[in-house]
Amino acid sequence: MKKGSVIKYLLLLLTAFGLYWFSNQSSRPDQEISFDRSLTPLIYTKHARCRMDCRHIDEAEVQEILRNGKINYQKSEPDSKPDPKFALEGITRDRQSVRIIFAPSKRGMVVITCIDLDEEWTCHCN
Repeated sequence: MKKGSVIKYLLLLLTAFGLYWFSNQSSRPDQEISFDRSLTPLIYTKHARCRMDCRHIDEAEVQEILRNGKINYQKSEPDSKPDPKFALEGITRDRQSVRIIFAPSKRGMVVITCIDLDEEWTCHCN
C-alpha cells in the first residue's frame, strides 16, 4: 500500500471513531445517577394537566413512569437552567407508550408535559 493511501485510510478511521465516540456521548448514561426520582412533591404544570387529560394519563401512571421509566437522553436537557429536564419513557398500566418530561427543582419534581408516543390525541391546551 502506498504511504498516501495509508494516511488517508488512517484519517478516515480516526474520523469514523471520532463520530462514533461523539454520538455515544450524547446518550450520557452517567447522568442518570444525578436524577433524583424521589423528589417530592410532584408539581403538575397547567400544561401537563391538560395533556394528561387529553391523553388519558393519570397521576398513578405518571408516578409509575417516574419510578421505573427509562431516561431518553436524546430528548432530555440535563444541563438546562434553571432546572434540568429529563424525558422518561415507559409503558403505562393500560399499555400506553409514553414520554413524560420531569424537571427536578428546589420545590419538588415538576411534571412539564406528557406525550403518548403511539397515538395522536386531539388537545386544545394553551
